[in-house]
Amino acid sequence: MFRRLRKWAGIIRRDGLTLWYACRDPRTPFWQKGMAVALAIYAFSPIDLIPDFIPVVGLVDDAIIVPAGIMLLLRLLPKEVRLASQQRTDRQYQKKKRAGLWLAVVLLAWLAVIVWLIRHYAG
Repeated sequence: MFRRLRKWAGIIRRDGLTLWYACRDPRTPFWQKGMAVALAIYAFSPIDLIPDFIPVVGLVDDAIIVPAGIMLLLRLLPKEVRLASQQRTDRQYQKKKRAGLWLAVVLLAWLAVIVWLIRHYAG
């Protein structure tokens, strides 16, 4: 269950980034940019349609409205804007993967140096 939830959250994060890039594109209609801003304000606003202190339902409304709004706005985008934004998001994720690989290489190199120092000076 948690694997599916993490996958779903990753998709929403990726779609949110795609929508961000689409809003920065001059070919995106102004009303769609306004709706994306309104959705972002709703997502980060402490004021909700259903208050959060109501058990379960108060938190679930954010988990339904925000992803549904992102999906709707992406579907309403002009096709060329959506494709260009998705390509830009893919490039961003590829950079992230490469950065993570380099971080792992650097950490392993430091670990090797530390192990060498411990063996060299402890023995």
